[in-house]
Amino acid sequence: MEPEHRAVLRRFRVQLCDQLLVSDTIVPFLYQEGVLTEAQVEQVEGQLTNRQKNLKLLDLLPNRGPRAFGAFLEALRDFSWIRDRLLLELQNSAGTGPSGGRDAAVPARYHGDASRIPDSVLQRVPSDRELSRLAQRLGAEWEAVLLDLGVSSEAVYRCRSDHSLNTGAAVLDGLVLWRRAGGRRATLGRLLRSLEAADLHPSVLEEAVLG
Repeated sequence: MEPEHRAVLRRFRVQLCDQLLVSDTIVPFLYQEGVLTEAQVEQVEGQLTNRQKNLKLLDLLPNRGPRAFGAFLEALRDFSWIRDRLLLELQNSAGTGPSGGRDAAVPARYHGDASRIPDSVLQRVPSDRELSRLAQRLGAEWEAVLLDLGVSSEAVYRCRSDHSLNTGAAVLDGLVLWRRAGGRRATLGRLLRSLEAADLHPSVLEEAVLG
């Protein structure tokens, strides 16, 4: 998901949580379009209240790839006033006027899948900069990613405890631990497999490496 799309969802987080009803049409549509996995649908629907369902969905969307925002806008067909506000905010933040047209602000769904990271890049060990960029992009799935990489549950707990107020720093500590322990085997390709195991779209890593 593009940074400006993440920013709009964050800016309207409270309004979206208060006004949406995601179970009837939004979540089924996002599952149909391949934006959400079956496990993620269960995570959303497993929440006790509608507000909690909305919060869970908004936590998941930023890491669901380049098509996520456009598909989300399409899913808002029963909430056209919310869709229009999001589009207007996008146009204003991009400095575009009315002549840009309504569809000019809906790039994500139509851009197709992001290009793959070259095999030659996947075979190398990630740099400090790449790990730092990735750490800022991981959401609630970060612990699952570290555990899949082979970081012990005790080490993950220490990372969380040492940086209780800064999730990005906790994630970065865990990634550095993994790289140090894995040596030459701690490649971007191995990292990509763990991201996919946690149901994260490959574009999360692509943005960190190629962005």
